[in-house]
Amino acid sequence: MQSLRKRFSVRTLAVATLLSVSALPVGHADAQTSREYRLEAGGNRHTLALKEVQRPQPGAGEVLVRVRAVSLNHRDLYVLERPGTIGQIPISDGAGDVVAVGPGVTEFAVGDRVAGTFFADWTGGSRTRAAMATARGGGVDGMLAEFVVSHENGLVAVPEYLSYEEAATLPCAAVTAWRALFTDGELAAGETVLLEGTGGVSIFGLQLAAAAGARPIITSSSDAKLAKARALGAFGTVNYRTKSDWQLEVRALTDDQGVDHVLDVVGGETLNRAIEALAYDGHVAIIGGLAGQETALPVQSLPDGSSVTAIFVGSRDDFEAMNAFMTQHEIHPVIDRVFPFEDAAAAYDYMDSGAHMGKIVITL
Repeated sequence: MQSLRKRFSVRTLAVATLLSVSALPVGHADAQTSREYRLEAGGNRHTLALKEVQRPQPGAGEVLVRVRAVSLNHRDLYVLERPGTIGQIPISDGAGDVVAVGPGVTEFAVGDRVAGTFFADWTGGSRTRAAMATARGGGVDGMLAEFVVSHENGLVAVPEYLSYEEAATLPCAAVTAWRALFTDGELAAGETVLLEGTGGVSIFGLQLAAAAGARPIITSSSDAKLAKARALGAFGTVNYRTKSDWQLEVRALTDDQGVDHVLDVVGGETLNRAIEALAYDGHVAIIGGLAGQETALPVQSLPDGSSVTAIFVGSRDDFEAMNAFMTQHEIHPVIDRVFPFEDAAAAYDYMDSGAHMGKIVITL
């Protein structure tokens, strides 16, 4: 299993600040300005530019949200290399308060706590090309701003027991794990789940699977992280660095029956080994390629009756179903570290280091 940190470093992210005079502090209810980060061209990768702009206003069916926290995903590192994202507000995940509503809004009122959905316009049902083009922080503007405008269909209510920081971790990684395990995987109690590494998707997969009565098995190169995973409910753990044939260790944990589900976030050779650990009639959710390489699906190696699903997060309906499940089980997201808004570049650096376990949050 390889780490994304070798692909590039984000430590040289420049933060350009464009200042304007404001009579009131930014974020004040009567302020007319808002701070936001936008991506600017910077050689091999984009830089973060902090700007002060006119505060946006909601139109018909839209809601103005005062963002309180956002969280990073590995996707946010990839976006830095995509030319089509220059000028956009980055980061898909965020949560905050409704401070104004436009004409015709019926689902939310001023004061409601909300989180943005990963796709600004995919409420449910089958995927469409139009819906997939509305991925925040890549397809359309994201959440790394003090104020954002969203159509009410692109928001969900935040469960009462969660903080803003916790709620901000959910839109991408948590919904991805939920979609892979429950919507597409139809996870049942007693089934086994293989999770690769201890990033956001894998840790949410661990928590969700354990809460459902399944048996999660997780891999990592760090014994310290594996110990934390056991405390979160892991049925089994394997250090892939000390156990080069780690897939055999995984099979041994299942009495050589194999795992029922795999959440593959790495691809490449890791996917090949994960499939070796898969049971008959098992399900593989292909989520990402952190190894930074093309992945050829070894179809001939798939056990009889198995299925493969390509996962790109999920819909608003998935998010709301997951929120209900998390509320029922009072699942608290694992937050590794919190950065202030002004240190957003440092948060990117920390994500790139691969040292985190769970989620990285930026507060506003």
